[in-house]
Amino acid sequence: MLCFFQALHSSGLEAGEAVGPVYVKVLLQFLVGVKIVRFFMNCNRIGEFAFLRPIHYFCGSMKEFEITCPLTREPRLKEIEAKAGGLKWVLKKRSIDARKEPVWRYQYEAYGPGEEPGAYVQAPYRDVHNAPAVLIAGAGPAGMFAALKLLTLGLKPIVLERGKNVHERKFDMARLSRGGVVDPDSNYCYGEGGAGAFSDGKLYTRSSKRGDIREVLSQLVAFGASKDILIDAHPHIGSDKLPSIVENIRKCVTEHGGEYHFGAKVCGIESAADGVTAVCTDGRRFNGRRLILATGHSARDVYEMLSNAGGALEAKGFALGVRVEHPQEKINYHQYHGLWKPGVPAAEYSFVEQVDGRGVFSFCMCPGGILVPSSTEPRTVVLNGMSNSGRSGKFANAGVVVQIEPEDVPGEGPFKLMDFQQSVERRMFDWCEQQRCSGAKDIAQNPMAAPAQRMEDFCLGKLSKKMPPTSYFPGVISAPLHELLPPIVAQRLQKAFPRVRMKGYYTNAALLLGVESRTSSPIRIPRDPETLVYVSAPLIYPCGEGAGYSGGIVSSAIDGIRCAQAAAASI
Repeated sequence: MLCFFQALHSSGLEAGEAVGPVYVKVLLQFLVGVKIVRFFMNCNRIGEFAFLRPIHYFCGSMKEFEITCPLTREPRLKEIEAKAGGLKWVLKKRSIDARKEPVWRYQYEAYGPGEEPGAYVQAPYRDVHNAPAVLIAGAGPAGMFAALKLLTLGLKPIVLERGKNVHERKFDMARLSRGGVVDPDSNYCYGEGGAGAFSDGKLYTRSSKRGDIREVLSQLVAFGASKDILIDAHPHIGSDKLPSIVENIRKCVTEHGGEYHFGAKVCGIESAADGVTAVCTDGRRFNGRRLILATGHSARDVYEMLSNAGGALEAKGFALGVRVEHPQEKINYHQYHGLWKPGVPAAEYSFVEQVDGRGVFSFCMCPGGILVPSSTEPRTVVLNGMSNSGRSGKFANAGVVVQIEPEDVPGEGPFKLMDFQQSVERRMFDWCEQQRCSGAKDIAQNPMAAPAQRMEDFCLGKLSKKMPPTSYFPGVISAPLHELLPPIVAQRLQKAFPRVRMKGYYTNAALLLGVESRTSSPIRIPRDPETLVYVSAPLIYPCGEGAGYSGGIVSSAIDGIRCAQAAAASI
């Protein structure tokens, strides 16, 4: 606007003169001029138009440019400087474009004199040893980032986690995979880090309007994640890297005066005028001014606790289906048009189909990953996927699920979708158990063995006679998944798989394993949209996936930050 007022002054307008026509004329000249300037400033030959840089200084115009290069190398410094035209530059985003010949796309911003990129500055963590306490039930992404936010706000987080710390948790997950032994409080869903700690660590989200994603990503980098997550279009950390990051977050919280308590399963909540008490199953009691409830999407006992106390709950739509596993080399070949080479990132995929009025979509895709058992209670079979940072495994897996809405399931009450979810998980186990008890040969004996079927056989409704190799350690049992899955799921999947617009996807080399059911919570804990307070208790803040307000690591972390801010504002 400085340029505009200078132009208006230079137009020779005298005091008292009619301003309408002159004002419009000068404004139009100004806007046209700025448009031309910005065209030149954003063109890739800016070095030839150095005479425009003084105008850039006054009017301010960030230059954006892009460099493409083969997947086997990064942009060279000379390439970047030539397009930056002598301006300071910063890399903003990196992505792979495989629509034609696969290439890297690097997107940059360049800044003129007096301009600086808007770097994110993390608020400092404060000493909170003697500060008012806020209880946090759950040490998943929502709980951890709520704790970090409370440190910056000068409040003491007391984290209550029903499971074990992230190191000890690994031994329980190993027993689950190798022997089918389920620890209801320490598994792939429960324990420090939550479900996200062992599911690849994907960090993309659509919830940017709810908070600043940089607050999450920058802190993850500070605690040990690669800086690549700040620029990658589809950032991920990897299940091999996440445990140390989770530990570093805990150390930061405790060093500044916060507390972590493991084996602290909350079974009761007592509210008073000035605070809240969390009662644990082992008799421990913790007092705080507020309680952030971030217990995750599988904490069925928490919903029952709230309901038994007269709290409000709502049935919420979720998605259910199967885990689909392909050889990674097939996904690489088709996604990179036969041009994949060693050293190039393992290929991903995603799709969405509409079938009979419901969405059918891929979920939590893990390139170069493995399948793992995610049951949280005995006599159920639930699967999830994970991959390490290198994504170098032989298989690609993804959940392919059907959206289930409350009206799709008969019955009344907030628990009907959760009961539906649980019934499918038990059906998978019961069918496999029947096969083990039948005395048939070559039947996987691990209680976590999964019913499985080749993709084309599933769509044609016939049993698969021979199983392809799989990354799922407990093993698979050939099963009629087209009959075991609810018809509202099976029939939509049978129609969706042949429609997927990706060469080589619909094939009998792909294996379907049941069941993928923990996509999100089938229950919502209602809260005030402004204060984020639980509608049934003024000192409780339902948070994250378990409350029905997020899906994935980043959106859960953002919701944890929001709840911490809301709790702090009320104290």
